[in-house]
Amino acid sequence: MKLDNNNHSVFAMYYHLILVVKYRRKVFDDSISNYARSIFEKIAPSYNIFLLEWNHDVDHVHIMFKAQPNSELSKFINAYKSASSRLIKRDYPEIRQKLWKEYFWSQSFCLLTTGEAPIEVIKKYIETQGER
Repeated sequence: MKLDNNNHSVFAMYYHLILVVKYRRKVFDDSISNYARSIFEKIAPSYNIFLLEWNHDVDHVHIMFKAQPNSELSKFINAYKSASSRLIKRDYPEIRQKLWKEYFWSQSFCLLTTGEAPIEVIKKYIETQGER
């Protein structure tokens, strides 16, 4: 397992983020997805977040990224949703016809931690600490 580090810590923090279009409106195609990805790639480094994988369906996106301990995930996600909503609607005005009251993203999101080891392996490791 490759670990990242900074001046004070060693870490491996990987996340799977799922963002859904409001009311599951079918607005994503390859062009809009690539544009949304480019916005993510511009904003993410200022939060110490780095994109690893991106894919979309017609009504949502899946994003895998890595972060650092000082990354403020909820602030980043809100900043990304706000900026991407504004820019996508500006540069793809035809999307406005498919949306409800100008909302692009659903208010909620799904953020899952991922890692190199399964949860059960980590639990067993912790349980057996101090044993010979």
